[in-house]
Amino acid sequence: MKLHWSPRSPYVRKVMIVLKETGLEPRVELSRNVVALHMPTPQAVLADNPLGKIPVLITDAGKPIYDSRVICEYLDGLAGGGFFPADNALRMEHLTWQSLGDGLTDILLLWRTELARPAGAWEAVTDAWRIKIRAGMRQLEADAPRLSALPLGIGQVSVICALGQLDFRWTDCNWRRHFPALAAFHAQMLERPSVRDTVPDDDNAGDNVADITAGHLWFDQ
Repeated sequence: MKLHWSPRSPYVRKVMIVLKETGLEPRVELSRNVVALHMPTPQAVLADNPLGKIPVLITDAGKPIYDSRVICEYLDGLAGGGFFPADNALRMEHLTWQSLGDGLTDILLLWRTELARPAGAWEAVTDAWRIKIRAGMRQLEADAPRLSALPLGIGQVSVICALGQLDFRWTDCNWRRHFPALAAFHAQMLERPSVRDTVPDDDNAGDNVADITAGHLWFDQ
C-alpha cells in the first residue's frame, strides 16, 4: 500500500496512529506531499483524490481511498477490528468524538489560513470559530474521564490529533491550564509509542504560511 503523507497533517497523523497500533505500518510506503488551500495541488495527489487532499491510501489492489475517516475504518477492517466498536452505543460514542475532534481540527486549519490573508482575517468568522473551539474544548473536558477509561479507539485518536494541532500551531494558547482533565488524558495517550512518535513535525517542506497564530486563540475569556 502507499500513503500520500505529511508529518504535519493532523489527518495523516490519525492514519499513522491506526497503522502503528494495528501493526500494518510496515505494509505502507509513505509518499511525502505538501498540500495547502492556497497552493496548487500536487498532481500525484490530484490523480488519486479529485479533492486534492491528504491523506490518500492506495490499496494493494491499486484503489485509492481518501478521507482519514474512511482510511482508518478500512485499516481497522484489515486488522480485524477494534477501533470502531461493534457495540452500537459504544460505536456512536466513538464516532461522535471523531466528529468533534475532526471538526475542531478543521477550524484550526482554516483559521490559520484565514489569518494569513493579505487583506487580514474576517473577524466575524474568526470570532465565531473562537466560540466553537472553546465550546468544543469544554465538551472534551467533560468527556475526558470517559476518554481515559475506554480502550483506544477512533474517538480518542481524533481528539489526540486535534489537541496535537493546538500544540503544533497555537503554542501560546495554554489549553492545559484551562482543561486539566483533558491535559491528563493527553498525557496518558502520549505514553503510547504510536501517539508519541507521530507528534507533528515541521520538516521544512514549506507551505508558505507563516507562524502567525500566536495570541489569536485564548481560553481566558
